[in-house]
Amino acid sequence: MISLGFLSSISCLKRSKDIQLFTLFQFQVRLKLGIMFIDKSDRPRTSKQEFMQMSDYTPPYTVTEEIVNLIARICAQTERLSVNSRESLRMHRIHRLQSIQGSLAIEGNTLSIDQITAVFEGKTVLAPLREIQEVKNALATYDIFDTLNPFSTKDLLRAHSILTSALIDQSGQLRTTGVGVMSGKKVVHLAPPASRVPVLIDDLFTWMKKSQAHPLITSSVFHYEFEFIHPFADGNGRMGRLWQSLLLSKWNPLFAYLPVENLILKRQQLYYTALQHSTKQTDSAPFVTFMLNAISDKLTELISQKSKVQSNEKSKEKILRLILEQPTITTAHLAKQSGLSLSGIEKNVRQLKQAGLLKRIGPDKGGRWEVINP
Repeated sequence: MISLGFLSSISCLKRSKDIQLFTLFQFQVRLKLGIMFIDKSDRPRTSKQEFMQMSDYTPPYTVTEEIVNLIARICAQTERLSVNSRESLRMHRIHRLQSIQGSLAIEGNTLSIDQITAVFEGKTVLAPLREIQEVKNALATYDIFDTLNPFSTKDLLRAHSILTSALIDQSGQLRTTGVGVMSGKKVVHLAPPASRVPVLIDDLFTWMKKSQAHPLITSSVFHYEFEFIHPFADGNGRMGRLWQSLLLSKWNPLFAYLPVENLILKRQQLYYTALQHSTKQTDSAPFVTFMLNAISDKLTELISQKSKVQSNEKSKEKILRLILEQPTITTAHLAKQSGLSLSGIEKNVRQLKQAGLLKRIGPDKGGRWEVINP
């Protein structure tokens, strides 16, 4: 059950519309699209006549109890994580490279994180030229990440033109031909006709601008609808994942450093299954639930990593305090008085020396420690 008292304590859930449970008319989007979805039984899923009179476009999605609880959990998790300016520079590079490697790997690119790092550093890499070009394009796209407006279709096209530069003819342009998604030799998704794509994308962006839903919901619904529309000849998966990261980063800067792409890479089959389930149900709730679970799992991992770092920092503070009190103390006595293992003491002392916070004066026996800028 949902604890409303708990929800009310979470600042990002204070808007009533964020915790309101509602279901939109299930066939709304597919009727408007006027296209067919091919499922395993090859039965048509939609027709459009009944929908054409409706003017305000809203993607069909249900805010389930599970989704509400996941939002509450994620909000609580983000409050436990903060990024200072020094950490952000390091995290920005690490997670940018992870995002690129994850997103490209989903699409079949075989370059490792080490190879992508080498491309980033301008080094020569032995790999297929197309895959190297994909990496270079992705790096260039992430370079403009902070300048992109997630509610601008012009910026969407600009990002796509960079992401697919020298790879496809229609780079930075909406597709002009039909596309489908294959599973082996079978069509599992036939995207809307090319003639409908400009209207559908405009409608989707208009809805995003007006949406009162929580950003975690809005970004996930957008991601699903974007993949359903498949507005480009190529690069739809990469763009959909990039745009969700962009939308989330405007809600909480933490998500500029959280690689959504890697969350999906580790759950790739579940990702495609969630997309298919949402399409069959004409409701993006399964995909929203998948994405929120993936985000929450990643935040749990980051919180665990942060706790370990904080534990290590507390250990170092304890060591420095003992040394200040007893400059001639031995590592064996440090271990005994701090409660840490001897190997733990040696590791922390080594790190303190490397950080320029601790110096040994004299020999191991008979010498003393000096704390620098305690």
